Amino acid sequence: MTQATLHYIADPLCGWCYAAAPLVRAARDVAGLGVAFHGGGMMAGPNVQPVTPQLRNYVMPHDHRIAELTGQPFGDAYFDGLLRDGTAVFDSAPPTAAVLAAEALAARGLDMFAAVQRAHYVDGKRIADRDVLVSLAADLGLDRDAFSTALDAQDAAALMQHFRDSRNWLARVGGSGFPTFVLDIDGELERLEPGRYLGQPDAWRDMLRARLLAARSADAAGGAALPQCGPDGCAI
Repeated sequence: MTQATLHYIADPLCGWCYAAAPLVRAARDVAGLGVAFHGGGMMAGPNVQPVTPQLRNYVMPHDHRIAELTGQPFGDAYFDGLLRDGTAVFDSAPPTAAVLAAEALAARGLDMFAAVQRAHYVDGKRIADRDVLVSLAADLGLDRDAFSTALDAQDAAALMQHFRDSRNWLARVGGSGFPTFVLDIDGELERLEPGRYLGQPDAWRDMLRARLLAARSADAAGGAALPQCGPDGCAI
């Protein structure tokens, strides 16, 4: 049977990953296709960024372009609140840890990733804050205490290793940034180009389904080969 996984290398603070969120939702609708999250650590460790006017001026043109291209919502609490809050910090590590904790606890990592994106870009919340992350988990229906324990299990060393593994995925497939999508069908890797599908999740879903159908058809054709028979018996 064909085994298929879409590897999604992304970061919760990457605006273009938020642009690709509808593509992730569409991929999750494809029967027989798993979606695996790999956190990139874009603003983790030495790359943590305090909110400054320079950061605001850098991200806002991208955000407006994303909204225009994809229809993804951005809230006033983000533009006029979070991006003007000089006491806030953009740190990819805590929200990524929350995604991994939700996945370990209840296989809800992708749901948590979507939740932290909405909390950041729409609600203007500080997704580096533990209390915010625990509340988001509770909103997903996860037990607060169990999630807190799972979150604590994502210590700094484990998280840094996860980021290194994600960067190794990028190097392996020739990716240069976030988001990067890699389709793995029976061990054959194909890096997909999501740019032309932004704002077109139905076309993205159809493309993925077509690739899986082609792989299954090829697998079925291979399985229908006639046995090779000789004096000593038959072999496939």
